Amino acid sequence: MKKLLLALSLIALLAPALPAAAAIAVDVTQGNIQPLPIAIPDFLPAGNDGGNAARIAQVVRDDLGRSGIFRPLDPKSFVDHIANINTAPNFANWRVINAQGLVTGEVAQMPDGRLRVAFRLWDVYGQSQMDGQQFFTQPQNWRRVAHMVSDAIYERVTGEKGYFDTRIVFISETGPAQNRVKKLAVMDEDGANPIFLTKGDYMVLTPRFNPTAQMIAYMSYINGKPRVYLFDLETGKQERLGDFPNMTFSPRFSPDGNRVALTLENNGNSDIYVMDLRSRAVTRLTSDPAIDTAPSWSPDGRQIVFESDRGGTQQIYVMNVDGSGQHRISFGAGRNGTPVWSPRGDLIAFTKQDGGKFDIGVMRPDGSGERMISTGSHDEGPTWAPNGRVLMFTRQGRGAEQAQIWEVDVFGRNERHVASPGSASDPAWSPLIQ
Repeated sequence: MKKLLLALSLIALLAPALPAAAAIAVDVTQGNIQPLPIAIPDFLPAGNDGGNAARIAQVVRDDLGRSGIFRPLDPKSFVDHIANINTAPNFANWRVINAQGLVTGEVAQMPDGRLRVAFRLWDVYGQSQMDGQQFFTQPQNWRRVAHMVSDAIYERVTGEKGYFDTRIVFISETGPAQNRVKKLAVMDEDGANPIFLTKGDYMVLTPRFNPTAQMIAYMSYINGKPRVYLFDLETGKQERLGDFPNMTFSPRFSPDGNRVALTLENNGNSDIYVMDLRSRAVTRLTSDPAIDTAPSWSPDGRQIVFESDRGGTQQIYVMNVDGSGQHRISFGAGRNGTPVWSPRGDLIAFTKQDGGKFDIGVMRPDGSGERMISTGSHDEGPTWAPNGRVLMFTRQGRGAEQAQIWEVDVFGRNERHVASPGSASDPAWSPLIQ
């Protein structure tokens, strides 16, 4: 579970100088985007690449296609063959199939056993190279390199960071509804490489990554007592957070990773506290007789959004990080909870319960601009991609249908199911892997 380190360097364009032109670009801040047609031929194998060249190209196609911003073209439609990534392609042959972007790549086995993965991104109509990079890694890390290639292409075309080289922590669910077995699990953003962290002999809920993606905070019923625990992904060590006499739940790391906000229940009353992980000092932030829970930090660490029923119904509130300035921001119909602040700071995602339905919505931090972005009948528990452009959430089907993880962009477009091993719920997105 240790970090996977990769070397990165730029590749110089070796083809003759070509006329300068405006590079292709997609404005992801707009609500309606026409996906960019992009051709991604299989990468060229150089030496004994172990079959990774074709596999890496397919993962890049899948990544970019899932984003809804790109439309990878069917390789069967290609009328040209890439023979050398270090020379400019015949752009006319790619314009024939209406490709606006072209990705060429090569995978080589180095003498020391490492893989060298190189790619170039071409603007077909501008007849120019937009990007070129190479990565070195161990062969078993080929899938992660593919995600890094996808992120580089996404960033060059949109101007914003990608989110493919990330992981999802979630709750894997098996068994009958009356006796569900819930395991803590992690997987890649595309559902690959699932790993189960607990065995299912006790219930686990609400997992959340820290800012380095190396630690998870979650609630566990170890020994039958609901408490917040920390799980170190590098060592596999689990540690109970604090020695509180009563139930603790709903943990969330601060942006700097040095503190955890959580909920402490005492005599039927739930309030929000913050623990400093270095000193283990605890600070109480709310003291209302209502239920205050589900804290989430603003990206600058100065404020916390949370849910409370102090006004008679479950609604969303914001306070300063010291507990001052508590005020309600949700005033629409229904009940509103599970708020999560966007990494960009511009929006708060939440779950709305109204008329028997659960939907995912977003609003500005002052409560204005509320809009719903999911279309299921029971969608809840949003989590943000690190670039603040996509959300994942749990969708519970009707009747006996199992819970699954879904995603949708911030404008309510490109809603799709996220692959997972069996039934899955309560996803939390990691930051970009370092």
